[in-house]
Amino acid sequence: MSPTIDTIDSVLIPTDGSDGALAGAKRGVDLAAMADASVHVLSAVDTSAIEGITSVLESDADEQRAALEADAESAVESVSSMIRDRYPDLEVTTATEQGTPFRVIDRYVDEHDIDVVAMGTKGQTGVKRVVLGSVTENVLRTVGAPILVVPPAASDEPLTEDTVRNVLLPTDGSDGAAVAVDWGLALAAAFDAMTHAVYSVDTRRFSPQRAPGEVLSELERPGEDALESVRERARERGCTLTGTVATGPPARVVLDYADGNDIDLIAMGTHGRSGLERHFLGSVTENVVRNAELPVFCVPMNAT
Repeated sequence: MSPTIDTIDSVLIPTDGSDGALAGAKRGVDLAAMADASVHVLSAVDTSAIEGITSVLESDADEQRAALEADAESAVESVSSMIRDRYPDLEVTTATEQGTPFRVIDRYVDEHDIDVVAMGTKGQTGVKRVVLGSVTENVLRTVGAPILVVPPAASDEPLTEDTVRNVLLPTDGSDGAAVAVDWGLALAAAFDAMTHAVYSVDTRRFSPQRAPGEVLSELERPGEDALESVRERARERGCTLTGTVATGPPARVVLDYADGNDIDLIAMGTHGRSGLERHFLGSVTENVVRNAELPVFCVPMNAT
């Protein structure tokens, strides 16, 4: 069954108390409010740096552990307070758990049947705070739920019908892209947004001896097929869609299209034609997430 906004019953917001984490939290709670979903706020207490220093006195180690736990509690409370101020009717569950951050997040998603994770791409570094930004890509590689990734340069406007007017759905015709398209169309329908589909024709893989027209003709055919598949899905959803076959490296095509067409949200798969394993993050998605200035909704192949 294709996902809808009602498919989202729970949203997990990992936080380390940083501004980057707060940016992810704000957009995550916007999505939860749109879906009338419950919100889970989680902070990981990573004591591995302390445990790995044999010269640290036990009393000092205990003090540092206590400081980490206090920081985690403070981070969770800060996000919870923001949620109560903005959406007082939302159900909120808070938790702090010890462990490597991305493993804590992955385990929590599985144990609590989380539907969507929302997080920033930049966090704090240093002994006193859990690193969030450095684990974002590991979360994308391991977690089996869709992840709304919010870069620090993203607009601070809430995700609403008034602000999300254009949703971009990159596709390569793969099964992974199709799953992401279904999720992207679900979000576009919820926000009543225009949908854009783009297929990249990357000629770098082909011999320069071949005629450019021959290469483009050969690569554009599967692109048009992929776009037609997206159009059919959009029609079923009642979404308005425009599709484009563009030439260039896929990540750059996606980013340039987003910049040139006032895109407010990108929805794309974490697995395309270059890999099928759950722990493999497609290089295109990775590059888009690293360089985008707007939220990216990343969808693994096994997301339902």
